[in-house]
Amino acid sequence: MNDRAVSLLGQYDIEVLRTRKGRGAILCDTNQGCLIFKEYAGNENKIRIQDRLLNHIRETGKIQVESILPTREGSLFVKDMEGNSYVLKTYAEGRECNIYEKKECLEAVRVLARLHGCMELSQTEMDGLPADGFFAGREYEKHNRELRRVRKYLKQRGQKTGFEIGLLNSFDYFLEQALAVTEEWNRYRLENSRGHERKETVLYCHGDYQYHNILWGQEEWFVVNFEKCLPDNPIRDLYLFLRKLLEKSSWSVSLGKELLAAYQEERPISDESRMDLYYRLAYPEKFWKIVNFYYNSGKAWIPERNREKLEKLVVQEKEKQIFLDEIFQRR
Repeated sequence: MNDRAVSLLGQYDIEVLRTRKGRGAILCDTNQGCLIFKEYAGNENKIRIQDRLLNHIRETGKIQVESILPTREGSLFVKDMEGNSYVLKTYAEGRECNIYEKKECLEAVRVLARLHGCMELSQTEMDGLPADGFFAGREYEKHNRELRRVRKYLKQRGQKTGFEIGLLNSFDYFLEQALAVTEEWNRYRLENSRGHERKETVLYCHGDYQYHNILWGQEEWFVVNFEKCLPDNPIRDLYLFLRKLLEKSSWSVSLGKELLAAYQEERPISDESRMDLYYRLAYPEKFWKIVNFYYNSGKAWIPERNREKLEKLVVQEKEKQIFLDEIFQRR
């Protein structure tokens, strides 16, 4: 972020005392405390929904979250001469959740459950803002089309690297798994959607609930970076947090049970949401991520880290299936 972007701060009703670089942002010491100024990639409706949701969460007093500061004209973001958008938010001084400390991970899951308890907006609160629900099955169908395309590309590719050979050797197994999970999930949702009435409220999830966005400071937890918030089953957040931790713990059944129990201490998981969680975990999203990164980056040099990720994924696959069988009793 350059000096021209910093000059945009003049549109806010604040006195900037000092600025310093942060992670992809500018930290601003001001007469209103420390604020963070960063690029914003969404549109106006998206940031209005985000602001409405953050205000609603703060009003409950259950979870500490950030605030978006409006300009003097009332806009929630500003633009530079090139059309790039920026947003100014309150900043929480603190450290990230330690994913290697089980006690903190369990508490982070409890915080998530409490957060989900205050992320439901009424149609009145939406005030005409769009609230189209997210359909995971549609997203996974898109992933599946990409997987088919990349498999075809790999088969037609001439001289292959060691990584590409390993990727192709694993492809049929994970693609078949992706197709089967998507088909079963779509069928399950279709069978269980009958008779559901239109709800008068919209349920949101954070959209990117991982340790970078869970901060400990001033003897309490803060949740930040709601830019990816969207209408979806909140189990989406729990899935993301669980998958990250379970991949690092070789899909530990005992850890999985403790994390789910910690969440349910604060917020019960319905049978429908439990099945939603199962299908999200069963889908080979990590394989798709590896494939996506490979296909959309240069092929001349493939990072060694990619090969390590693929090898670890293949090794952990049996452990993952044991986890799913034990936790969800799918035998």
